Parts: sequence; C-alpha cells; structure tokens
Amino acid sequence: MMNTAIDFNGMKVMGYLSEPDPEEFPEPLGGMVVIQEWWGLTPDIEEIADRYAVEGYVAFAPDLYHGQVATEPDEARKLVMALERDLAAREIDTVIAWLKAEHSVKKVGCVGYCMGGGLTLATAIRPTSRVDAVHVYYGGGMPSADAIATIRVPVLGSYGADDEGIPKAQVDMLRDTLKQAGVPSDITLYPGAPHGFFSETRPAYREGAAMDSWMKSVEWFQRYLRA
Repeated sequence: MMNTAIDFNGMKVMGYLSEPDPEEFPEPLGGMVVIQEWWGLTPDIEEIADRYAVEGYVAFAPDLYHGQVATEPDEARKLVMALERDLAAREIDTVIAWLKAEHSVKKVGCVGYCMGGGLTLATAIRPTSRVDAVHVYYGGGMPSADAIATIRVPVLGSYGADDEGIPKAQVDMLRDTLKQAGVPSDITLYPGAPHGFFSETRPAYREGAAMDSWMKSVEWFQRYLRA
C-alpha cells in the first residue's frame, strides 16, 4: 500500500499500489485498475484499491491528474476539462499491461467512479486496453450504441435512479445494447440512489446501494478474472 510510479513500455504512470497479503494469496487472483472520480486520486479511491487487495487482487489506482486534487466542484470541473483523454487512455492501458507483465496476473479488471466510470467504459470499448472485465459506476458521457456494441468483455454497471446527470434512458440503452451484442453484463439502476452513492465521504452515500454493488463487484471479478 504505497504511492509509486511505474515506468513501462516508455510510459511513466504515477499512482497508488495495493497488493494482497502473500500468506493468504501466494498468487493474486488477478489485477485491478481503480480509476478516480473527478476529484482526483483521493484517500477514498486509495481505500477502494485496498479493498480489492484484501479480496486478492493487485490493485493500482493511476493518478490521472498527476498530483492535483480538487476539493470544490469548480476545481474538479477545471481538472476534468484539462484532462488529456488520449494520455489518460494510454496511462490506463500501460497499467493493465504492467500488471500482466510485472505481477504475473493473467487477467486484469477495471473499476471506475464518476469520471472514472466513463473512462472505464471507454477502456472496455478500446481494443488496445487488453482489459478482461469492467465495473462502471455512474459513468457520465455515455458512448453511442454503436461504440458500446463493439465491447467484447464482461460489463457490470451500477447507476443511481436519482442521478440527474445520467437519465434512465441512457442506462437502459447501455443494458439493451450489451444484451443485443451478446456481451455478459449486469446493469443495475438503484432506486433512491443519487450520483456518487458509493463514496462514504460524500453526502450522496447510500449504504444499501453501496454494499450491494460492492458484493456484485466481488462476485463479478471472481467469475471473470480467475483463470
């Protein structure tokens, strides 16, 4: 559990690394990339990486803002607007490749929240990522149905019915498109849950939805990442 930087395939990526207990897991179950909310690489995102490590995964949360963290929405909005999406995609792909090469895991999952949820879905769409399964938490900027239909890896999705930024119609489109494409998927719309319902540090936290989505996540990655 430490802040670190990786240098792999000509890319340097800063972030937070959390590894499973070697006595409990002599061989990790897989790798996990944990992608930040629009606030940045905050302690609660690091804690999520720790939770996946407890479950047996080598977890890495890349610092896509390169050291910057927002505390107010206006700051976060500026950081999102300044984010170089192509660079972020290359950094995420590098982390996945690094986990497979340097930690000897056969499969790597990706989970992301808010902005990170959108980047997670983009990772599933992007064939260069080599990701093996994903969990999207209330990712905004829903891609087109045509783009979603190209996905070939299992997709778990957790959305809030009271999320004013992501209409139910978009969530339904995601669910229907994945189903029609024959992609293993499970898309849940939690009643009474707003945007950001998973974060215990935010007023939007909803314990029931957070716990249910966590248990689904553990089961999902056990099913699709274990060799």
